[in-house]
Amino acid sequence: MKKSLTIAITLLASLSLTACSSSSDSADTSSDESSTEAVSSSKKSSVPAEYEAALNKAETYADSMDMSEKGIHDQLTSDAGEQFSEKAATYAMDHLTDVDWNANALAKAKTYQKEMSMSSDAIRDQLTSSAGEQFTSEQANYAVSHLDD
Repeated sequence: MKKSLTIAITLLASLSLTACSSSSDSADTSSDESSTEAVSSSKKSSVPAEYEAALNKAETYADSMDMSEKGIHDQLTSDAGEQFSEKAATYAMDHLTDVDWNANALAKAKTYQKEMSMSSDAIRDQLTSSAGEQFTSEQANYAVSHLDD
């Protein structure tokens, strides 16, 4: 009986040590994951929040409103617009990817043609005007030449 009790206590002690060791490994793993997340988070936070916000706005203007590069930049920095710093706007424009400026110009051109019944010359002028859409001449020419596509 004494021998059985000793074996049982030894087994329980072994199981306890194994459980503690496993728990400690989990804590170490958890700690490693936390420090990895902290490093990852600090890498993310190396970009100021204002810059990220400016980029998000720029993406919205490009994707949803079909604005030109210059138009977006001006909207980001305008006192009557988003009021981002020049550095934040430059960051946003430098990191704005996958925008087809010709497609944006064409979308605006088609809107002017359909909604306002404008002539091709008037559309080209509106697309390139500093008081208008501010697309480049090349982008406006592309748009006007593809109005009937």
